[in-house]
Amino acid sequence: MKKINYIMLVVLTAILASCGTTTQVPVTGRKQRLVVSDQEVMSLSNQEYQNYMKSAKLSTNATNTAMVKRCGQRLATAVETYLRNNGYANEVANYKWEFNLVQNNQVNAFCMPGGKIVVYEGILPVTQDEASLAIVLGHEIAHAVAKHSAERISNSQKQQTAVSVLGGVASAAGMGPNTSSIVSSVIGVGTKAWTSGFSRSQESEADHIGLIFAAMAGYDPQGALAFWQRMAAAGNSSNSIFSDHPSDEKRIKQIQGWIPEAMKYYKPANATTTTPTKTTKTSNSGKTLRYSTKK
Repeated sequence: MKKINYIMLVVLTAILASCGTTTQVPVTGRKQRLVVSDQEVMSLSNQEYQNYMKSAKLSTNATNTAMVKRCGQRLATAVETYLRNNGYANEVANYKWEFNLVQNNQVNAFCMPGGKIVVYEGILPVTQDEASLAIVLGHEIAHAVAKHSAERISNSQKQQTAVSVLGGVASAAGMGPNTSSIVSSVIGVGTKAWTSGFSRSQESEADHIGLIFAAMAGYDPQGALAFWQRMAAAGNSSNSIFSDHPSDEKRIKQIQGWIPEAMKYYKPANATTTTPTKTTKTSNSGKTLRYSTKK
């Protein structure tokens, strides 16, 4: 059995070390290994985004729609300036920014790779003003800039390869069907936990980078604390090991620690901060959900 475990370890190490390219996440400097290209991810995401927008209904509230687009563009401009000035100029061409407000009363927003961002009307009563909306949009933009979708796809492909190889190793080692099944089950549970924890780390990284981006765009990052406190009051959070998001308490504590760093980038903009107007109609009814990110 020790020999089999050693063979598994050697094979897995070889797989993970040989595939993909290593890149560095802007702002945090974290290294990531991707096995899918930007072109592949952009092609898939554009298809999904177009399909979604065919069924979505845009908000009829002109003031709120203008605020989302204005805030988003301020952030996009600041982000592109940062990328150009910090060795990521070749990344700018990947982004075709689009910011849409849609009729949906869920407390939510999501980002597709390439800068396609959708905000649900239901989150505006929680953001309450443009500065807090910038925290949401900064978080979403951070997912795109950090290539979190590509990273999750790469991670998934590595797991599938690992399970396939381990099955072959188990068979070659003379294990019976029951033993091979047990090996696959153990690997499956392990990768599920790894993926979940990995997703939580992505969410924390998006909080961190997004806070910096909001500050770069001239929005006071100190407002993030009150916003996330309101988010915590808007719904229930799960502390399960398989939860995709940090607990509210951990999230707020982390943001407190990042604010001094974000303040170094903060220069108040001349533009006024807008408070969203009340929306009287949404097309999709349903239970208000805790803010999360769709990928």
